[in-house]
Amino acid sequence: MSRLFGSVRARATLAATLVVAVALVAAGTAVLLSLRSNLLGEAGTQAERSAREVATVLAVGTPYADLSLDVDDRPVQVVDDDGVLVAASEDLERISGTGVDAVKPQPAASPGGEHDDADDDDDDSGESLEPGEIGGRITVSDGSATIDGDTEDYRFAAVPVKTDDRGTLTVYAGAPLSAEHGAVNTALTVMLIGFPLLLAVVAWVTWLVTRRALRPVEGIRREMAAITASEDLARRVPVPDTHDEVARLATTTNETLAALESSVERQRGFVADASHELRSPIASLRTQLEVAAAHPELLDLDGAVADTVRLQRLAADLLLLARLDAGERPAEARVDLAALAREAAEGRTGVRVRGAEGPVSVAGSRGQLGRVLANLLDNAQRHARSAVEVTVRRDGDAVVAAVADDGDGVPAADRERIFERFVRLDAARSRDDGGAGLGLAIARDVAVRHGGTLTVHDAPAGGALFELRLPGDRAGTARDM
Repeated sequence: MSRLFGSVRARATLAATLVVAVALVAAGTAVLLSLRSNLLGEAGTQAERSAREVATVLAVGTPYADLSLDVDDRPVQVVDDDGVLVAASEDLERISGTGVDAVKPQPAASPGGEHDDADDDDDDSGESLEPGEIGGRITVSDGSATIDGDTEDYRFAAVPVKTDDRGTLTVYAGAPLSAEHGAVNTALTVMLIGFPLLLAVVAWVTWLVTRRALRPVEGIRREMAAITASEDLARRVPVPDTHDEVARLATTTNETLAALESSVERQRGFVADASHELRSPIASLRTQLEVAAAHPELLDLDGAVADTVRLQRLAADLLLLARLDAGERPAEARVDLAALAREAAEGRTGVRVRGAEGPVSVAGSRGQLGRVLANLLDNAQRHARSAVEVTVRRDGDAVVAAVADDGDGVPAADRERIFERFVRLDAARSRDDGGAGLGLAIARDVAVRHGGTLTVHDAPAGGALFELRLPGDRAGTARDM
């Protein structure tokens, strides 16, 4: 069963068919009940009309023998106050549902006969009638009757009438329910035949419409399977011209593939650049160790230590970038950026820190934000002629840390490129002196992970001004105030 309804198309078809089936059953039941109620009401009206016709004749004093009770072959009974049958249809053989099972009138019943309750003005229905008056309260009941050998179901109406000499009489007249039964049975037969056909049509149409609607989804699935098998992230899934949810799904899928392709390409470039950068210090360190092994007196211990330190820093930078690329979220700690700037500048020659004296709080990782300031100061000292200035200030809801130097600055065309990984603007600069080109890339990545920005502008002294802008810690600022 799970395999049978394992597709969206099958489940949609089943759901639509069930909903329509429930609606049809509810509507059919309502129609049948309404039809039956109307037909029963019509039968009751006909029975009442027949009973009133007989009651009208009795009200003027017509003798029982002169009554014409064979009205459209419908059963008629006339009963006195004592429940005695005084008149009935000639061919009536059996009757039920009126409360009087007798079908033959009593011989003593005749016009002008004595009646013990002739002076009683109240009939069984509770109405007070005058002689010659027909009651307005009609009692309706269901039963059956056999007339001339034919048995049918009837609806009976009981009409009271007050006579001058015979007291209060009750006229029972019936209307056949065969039309009601026939109409209801016909409607039920039509429904039993038509409903399954209609449900089959609904299921077939739903199956076709769902298949057509899901055809683009199947195309997307096949293309995604092909992309997975070929590992070619440059391919894209087809986008239908329907401008609906499926088209938006295809568009979003292509955007995801583009982002994934960009991420993979970036990762590949990162691995290639990292391999290239690691090759140099490792090769240099190996050469020195091999020379030292063969000629201990030629060991350049300081150079080996420098290469080891550089290799250690490069490995640390690569590990940090790998964690950032993996989506590592910074800790939500309260960090005083002004104090952190003073710590980063401590012990550096020519670096001056100014700005806010009190705490300037931001939320984030103290270690990562300290790494950003250290990288910015390293870069500024590497390019400054004589001085580096660090300024920390509040700017509305943001906190800004600016690092300015008095060097040559950064050309406008290169102000975004310098934040790319393994980028060095001075091609003649050696890797030993200039680093691996990861400091500014790490600084911007950390700033973005903290919800901030890192940009470069012209400094007032003519050099470069790196501006780190981070969201302020409102809770911390409120406590500081």
